[in-house]
Amino acid sequence: MKRFITPLQIKKAIGMTFLSALVLSCSVDPEITPTVNLDNIQPVIPDGWPTPVYNFENNPLTPAGFDLGHALFYEPMLSVDNTVSCSSCHQQFAAFAQADHDFSHGINGLLGKRNAPALQNLNWNPYFMHDGGINNIEVQPTAPITNPVEMGETISNVVFKLSNSSKYRTLFKNAFGDETVNSQRMLKALAQFMGALYSYNSKYDQVRAGKASFTAAEQQGYTLFQQKCASCHVEPLFSDYQFRNNGLAVNTFINDSGRAHITQLPADLWKFKTPSLRNIEKSKPYMHDGRFTTLDQCLDHYVSGIVSSATLDPQLASGIALSSQDKTNIIAFLKTLTDTKFLTDVRYSENYK
Repeated sequence: MKRFITPLQIKKAIGMTFLSALVLSCSVDPEITPTVNLDNIQPVIPDGWPTPVYNFENNPLTPAGFDLGHALFYEPMLSVDNTVSCSSCHQQFAAFAQADHDFSHGINGLLGKRNAPALQNLNWNPYFMHDGGINNIEVQPTAPITNPVEMGETISNVVFKLSNSSKYRTLFKNAFGDETVNSQRMLKALAQFMGALYSYNSKYDQVRAGKASFTAAEQQGYTLFQQKCASCHVEPLFSDYQFRNNGLAVNTFINDSGRAHITQLPADLWKFKTPSLRNIEKSKPYMHDGRFTTLDQCLDHYVSGIVSSATLDPQLASGIALSSQDKTNIIAFLKTLTDTKFLTDVRYSENYK
């Protein structure tokens, strides 16, 4: 016997098909977590670079140690209310600075008094923080963790929370051989992750290696940079890691004395550590208080915005003479310091397995 489908049945079938398609189209795509091989995690000293200050001699860099440090870097349990991690103020796409924030943002919506600096090639840093208040990468995380505005925690309570996590007991065992969680191991693991944030694959580096060429504007900008900027932003790290007063007007909102905050010496008033210019295109805003949002504004400051004071760097006493075209060319060169591989390296990203 033949079976006939009525118009009503056809209409219902079409309706069910449409509903099924609608449900499928509105479903949330599953999160894609990349699988990462950490076997290639190892100390790096690019050709022609100086000897790093920190060399992992007493903290061997291992895949398991890096993995633990990575987890801790992205872990909000390091803050008192479990809402703020290191990565909250250090975002990979912004060269591990905090994109578009002049001051760092901490717990309870509180604001710090300085711009979160970019993190890269930290093993070459003899000092950390804008004022150089810390001189060892293994100690550096204690400052933001215990700062009442940033993470507001105590090291002992962080250790307590991690000790009560089966995830972290396993990660500590993988890294150090047993499940013991203590502050020394925590800080060594963070140093392994932060110390492995290597950036040395920009166009500048390719040109330096003879594998690429500058455009005419980039080459002109590089020549100008060497003439007018390189005495402080020393190649190939693009910092001399010294403390300098670069002529910024004092921000009366924060009244930051800079290096003098640490040394208590009048000669160090308003001096701040020279930042590296690597990935500078991506790490805005600029200066210790994030007052400038563009590279043009930074160069304009050196051309006509220098404020004289007793501690002003002598090299800036007369400012830096640059034409409009000079500034355009220098910025073209500065953009060759952008390391896309570093900014997108999945090993540094938040999610991987």
